[in-house]
Amino acid sequence: MTQVGDNILEMRNITKAFPGVKALDDVSFDVKRGEIHALVGENGAGKSTLMKVLSGVYPYGTYEGDIVINGEVQRFDTIKDSERAGVAIIYQELTLVKTMNICENLFLGEEIATKGVINWNASYQAAAEVLKEVGLDINPATRVIHLGVGVQQLVEIAKALLKKTDVLILDEPTAALSAEEARNLLNILRSLRDRGVTCVFISHRLGEVMSIADRVTVLRDGKTVATLNRGEFTEETMITKMVGRELKNLFPYKPKTPGDILMEIRDWTVLDPDSSRVVVDHVNLTLRKGEILGMAGLVGAGRTELVMSLFGVYGRVVSGELFLEGKQVRLGTPHAAIAAGISLLSEDRKRYGLVLGMDIKRNLSLAALSSITHHGVVSENEEILSAHNYVVDLKIKTPSIEQRAGNLSGGNQQKVVIGKWLMTKPKVLIMDEPTRGIDVGAKVEIYNIMNRLVEEGVGVIMISSELPEVLGMADRIVVMSEGAITGDMAKNDADQEKVMTSATARFRQRQTKLVET
Repeated sequence: MTQVGDNILEMRNITKAFPGVKALDDVSFDVKRGEIHALVGENGAGKSTLMKVLSGVYPYGTYEGDIVINGEVQRFDTIKDSERAGVAIIYQELTLVKTMNICENLFLGEEIATKGVINWNASYQAAAEVLKEVGLDINPATRVIHLGVGVQQLVEIAKALLKKTDVLILDEPTAALSAEEARNLLNILRSLRDRGVTCVFISHRLGEVMSIADRVTVLRDGKTVATLNRGEFTEETMITKMVGRELKNLFPYKPKTPGDILMEIRDWTVLDPDSSRVVVDHVNLTLRKGEILGMAGLVGAGRTELVMSLFGVYGRVVSGELFLEGKQVRLGTPHAAIAAGISLLSEDRKRYGLVLGMDIKRNLSLAALSSITHHGVVSENEEILSAHNYVVDLKIKTPSIEQRAGNLSGGNQQKVVIGKWLMTKPKVLIMDEPTRGIDVGAKVEIYNIMNRLVEEGVGVIMISSELPEVLGMADRIVVMSEGAITGDMAKNDADQEKVMTSATARFRQRQTKLVET
């Protein structure tokens, strides 16, 4: 194993300001050669801004302070300058070209060529070798569109290794991965560290930080709070330093007595729009007023497909009935669903939840324009007042409601999406992965919003891939496996083992049948 040595990277007294806000305030950050150094903090703490300074997205002159790599002060004008200095960053939103194959992606812009002619034999050979370095035994000619997210993440790392990277930065690398894919990625990072690769690991999943980090630096409100060695930090100490206070109850569950049945689904069956494969298989489900219904299951279980089909944005419903407050309704479009009182917070906020180039005010009002429109004209005064009220109520950190949504941190973007759907005054609010990619402080705030909604009689369906979150917040838990409901249990009857047993039920049934035949 390579010994951790002197600093390979130092960021000294970095200050970066935007109109109305100081994103980084005299931040100092150093990384030792051959270590995995975690960078943690709430959304808006300055992590992404600091890494954009390091990677050349924000060029020299737009910030104050110094970047030192291998003992030399660096002044980056472009991302390419940063890459030439040995820095590579892999963002949560992967940048691979889906229609190209793996080899083409690995060498895109850095082709092995002589006199303008690409040497494909050498390219494929080099691609195969670097893929093995990240644990992938896969044909480099495979198109990226056919790869799972976990494999795509490893291809991104392989691409960085080809550039002879000294410092590999991973921004929320496990946010979209299954538990098994996340474990595999962490093991790959450990093996890279053992071979001398230096990693900066940014994550809100503090359990992963605990398992992999040699040191941790905590940012809060654009300032360096602490740098801790392994053995000096626990999840509790990190949370306290991140939020500036102790969070004694991560899941602020409030015991409640749900009311009458609010929504009922009978025999709901949905086909995939491309392959006609059954993705939701004869589902029967009830939701009561004032109830948080947790939906658990493995990746591909059909949870997202179920709620998107209810909202009218996915698949072809071949059978099923939907009842709201005892009356059968026929929806089929988002407009009809919203009018009936059903709102859906998508798991992909940037693609389906927000218009990133639009300001907070208009994003908040988009789904509820009819409520502030009179004689075909939107009332700007009502729009401004409503937006201001939701910004205050949801504690959205922004200098102005005129701020572009794309300039907000992930947690504040998520609050804008929640505010958008609250403005529709829903009877049923479906929240698909509502806390994915956001910090613990913002998570608790969202949990409190959910508790407040159910106190008002709203029925909440929460889909989450984090079992502790489902067990901690739901009054009742429904488990899906391969499109079907295989478990329905009250909070007091549920634990991780029971949920996982239900989540794998159909797979185990299929295996049993194979053995019998």
